[in-house]
Amino acid sequence: MTDPDYSASGPVGPLGPAAGSGGPVRLDGPWTHRDVAANGARFHIAELGDGPLVLLLHGFPQFWWTWRHQLTALADAGYRAVAMDLRGVGGSDRTPRGYDPANLALDVTGVIRSLGEPDAALVGHDMGGYLAWTAAVMRPKLVRRLVVSSMPHPRRWRSSMLSDLAQSRAGSHIWGFQRPWVPERQLVADDAALVGRLIHDWSGPRTPDFPDDKTVDVYRRAMCIPSTAHCSIEPYRWMVRSLARPDGVQFNRRMKRPVRVPTLHLHGSLDPAIRTRSSAGSGEYVEAPYRWRLFDGLGHFPHEEDPVGFSTELINWLKDPEPDR
Repeated sequence: MTDPDYSASGPVGPLGPAAGSGGPVRLDGPWTHRDVAANGARFHIAELGDGPLVLLLHGFPQFWWTWRHQLTALADAGYRAVAMDLRGVGGSDRTPRGYDPANLALDVTGVIRSLGEPDAALVGHDMGGYLAWTAAVMRPKLVRRLVVSSMPHPRRWRSSMLSDLAQSRAGSHIWGFQRPWVPERQLVADDAALVGRLIHDWSGPRTPDFPDDKTVDVYRRAMCIPSTAHCSIEPYRWMVRSLARPDGVQFNRRMKRPVRVPTLHLHGSLDPAIRTRSSAGSGEYVEAPYRWRLFDGLGHFPHEEDPVGFSTELINWLKDPEPDR
């Protein structure tokens, strides 16, 4: 079996060119694209606006473009909005190692430092939310505020996946990711058709216009960049395979440390991938103002399903000098 190709350039088939040529990743808009170095790797970012830094972290199976609506809304509200591609995804480096949450969180905090900022408000969705929780515990001085969407606290996620049969079934894709090579092939088969199905299946019924064909096509193109499927799956493999390993036990113990920054927790009431009751208990790990907001009728992607409502909630909370517990 040959090793994966960790380059971020080269042909990817009929859906389009790879990240190195800019086609499926450096999409046009009011934002600017550039690369920054952090934690021994190179990360692609899209940025817009001036003011306090808000760093946006995408989830699976997406990349920075998932925050296109929030980039403009935050910039208009007086913030420096930056959406980064996580390690192994989009225009960022595809390294052979480094996909455990502790290292990925150091990627995030390293990007904050590389941007020349003393701290940032972290906004994370799905896997990006998992890393945002982790970064707030590991490097609290670099996290001004924390916003997490569609992801419970890592300890809450662990207990729900192991003890809640309904959540375990909802996260069946994560168990499926533990097989070698097969998940990667399934993700890119038929020009990443599975990516489109996952986004459709995980979206709520309240917004029939999301996702449209163009949106799905963008995410499919990005997944077809060589090695993206493999790198996207690796964090989930670590999360399961490390459950009984010393590194996993140590990480779970480390995450007992409370989050001590104001936290906004957002969730779609009809999220089929992360059940509401799995996320709802995460406030017990926060020793700071904590606000829980449930979006009625939305699924796993509230920031895209209702971008105006999501951005309004986010910006109002960021501007609130004394967020309620």
